[in-house]
Amino acid sequence: MTQSVVVQVGQCGNQVGCRFWDLALVNSSDELMSSLQAVLVDMEEGVVNEILQGPLRELFDSTQLITDVSGSGNNWAVGHWTYGSAYREQIVDQLRRAAEHCDCLQCFFLIHSMGGGTGSGLGTCVLKLLEEEFPEVCRIVTSVYPSAEDDVVTSPYNSVLAMRELTEHADCVLPVENQSLVDIVNKIKHMSHSGKPGSVIKKDSAIISGQGGVSGAEKPFDAMNNIVANLLLNITSSARFEGSLNMDLNEIAMNLVPFPRLHYLVPSLTPLYTLADVNIPTRRLDQMFTDAFSKDHQLIRADPKHSLYLACALMVRGNVQVSDLRRNIERLKPMLPFVSWNQEGWKTGLCSVPPVGHSHSLLALANNTCVKPTFMELRDHFTKLYRKKAHMHHYLHVDGMEQACFTEAISSLSSLIEEYSQLDATKDRLMPDAARLNIAT
Repeated sequence: MTQSVVVQVGQCGNQVGCRFWDLALVNSSDELMSSLQAVLVDMEEGVVNEILQGPLRELFDSTQLITDVSGSGNNWAVGHWTYGSAYREQIVDQLRRAAEHCDCLQCFFLIHSMGGGTGSGLGTCVLKLLEEEFPEVCRIVTSVYPSAEDDVVTSPYNSVLAMRELTEHADCVLPVENQSLVDIVNKIKHMSHSGKPGSVIKKDSAIISGQGGVSGAEKPFDAMNNIVANLLLNITSSARFEGSLNMDLNEIAMNLVPFPRLHYLVPSLTPLYTLADVNIPTRRLDQMFTDAFSKDHQLIRADPKHSLYLACALMVRGNVQVSDLRRNIERLKPMLPFVSWNQEGWKTGLCSVPPVGHSHSLLALANNTCVKPTFMELRDHFTKLYRKKAHMHHYLHVDGMEQACFTEAISSLSSLIEEYSQLDATKDRLMPDAARLNIAT
């Protein structure tokens, strides 16, 4: 059996991680921890203490938890340099211990947010440690990006500084935008009160799973965290359950990342309502595949159909046949603009166990240039602060932090945007497949 280690860093990372473990326990066997190990890191005690006091306490050993009391003050430099230096050995020790519990370590999953201090700063420090200590093990990062109305004034600095580390040290990044999560949750709530025929969601039930580890009163971000947790449930399903065409997690980076830096994979989920206690009729199978390529099902605000695909993975759960996969790919291909040199750039996985309450579900991971506007918006917010040198003194007084870190980070992001722009420029020049060469014999 292949195994993975889930590393949760910061408040958001641990809250999302808790929802993942909670929902995974709803429809997993007692062998869950045999396929997944965990390391929990936060420089504030609050969320981790809740875990120790709640139903998930039986799942984790206290040695898997690394905490401090003061937090990073929404400062990437404090998280990355101050806490990264202070806790380096302890973190490395816990990562090694988790890895040693795995007979066949396949992947590290890092969950963190971009806007705060611990998630962005210490989270990307942990990412570098993973590369140093386990260079041959795939590193897949789920990064939650702030909305434009984020109440952390320094989040543009934190996000851009973190982006450089993600671009340099991750194998794959699954970007998730807070605003997209808000839009999805609002849609769920709207449908719960709309009374549309054939669409029934039990009132007030889209938030709490009601089973597993975390239950009780609704918390502000539970619904949003559930969506991200379902992304992780789908991507790890092949490790947790049997399937006729289970996808090795290493194959994601191998098949979807033709250029090392362009490893940002846009996630899309359907149905969007794979939350426990939510009763909504299953979409027709073909409609599910169509939905996966709709902007309404993207976890970032983007429209992939108007951008260029480099590659795409379809990870299906439930009673679906390989022939259904192939038929829908052939149906959708003419509508999706792929780069000319990778027209067959599809990767498929099929797990036989569906999510609770559904006959099937689909996670699509698209390497698509539609991520560019998200990065451009991030650069614009950074530039507005940086032009005034606003709040920079909070960063520059931290040992190890220099102004060059800012200039190098924005340069890295601009370079990434330019690489996507160059690919986008080829979209209008897509040519039909060239005739195959006849080799004389």
